[in-house]
Amino acid sequence: MAVIHRTTVKPTKVELLATWLPTRPWYEGGAVEPRLTKAGGFRLDDPEGEVGIEFMVVTDTSGPHAGAYLVPLTYRGAPLDGAEHALVGTMEHGVLGPRWAYDGCHDPVLVAQLAALLEGRVQAQAQSISDTPDREVTRSYAGDGALPSAFPTVTDDREGTELTAPQGATLRLHRVLRPAPDALSVPAPDALGHVAGAWSMPDGTRARGLFVTLRTAPLGA
Repeated sequence: MAVIHRTTVKPTKVELLATWLPTRPWYEGGAVEPRLTKAGGFRLDDPEGEVGIEFMVVTDTSGPHAGAYLVPLTYRGAPLDGAEHALVGTMEHGVLGPRWAYDGCHDPVLVAQLAALLEGRVQAQAQSISDTPDREVTRSYAGDGALPSAFPTVTDDREGTELTAPQGATLRLHRVLRPAPDALSVPAPDALGHVAGAWSMPDGTRARGLFVTLRTAPLGA
């Protein structure tokens, strides 16, 4: 299990995202600088214990309507070869030293663990407490075979990010989060699986919605 260190990180993750988010095609804010607040999320464990994996939710109150965004991140102690385009920024961790933060959609460790989460082989972990499952995160998988461990084709659009495997399975990451608790039991007519979770709205209420949807036939189906 990943150990959550109580220490300083400079710059903070939210500070890094305030610069990075406006560069994304799915960011709905305007020309002003984002006003971000960490609002939820969960972690997954790297089986090798080397890479930090976090699915962070941030809310942005810079515009007339607050927006919520899903940002999968990985934290590494050295640069990831070939992933310069996915670098969110670098930080100085008070215990672990220099850390390279990446858009996790481009990190094979995060993608493999997300597939394992969908299949139920791993549990979502609490964002800020060591060795504690996050019971607010739900998942489903209705396929007959194992999912691919790699989804190398990554495409951003106005609503989110799609990760596609050579065999045709597609993971849809809902970057722009919409509260939709009633849709969680049946995420979409053609969905084979989903991950859903909760986050805090700026007014203090708790929202639930889809984080990830799996579509098309998995490997071996």
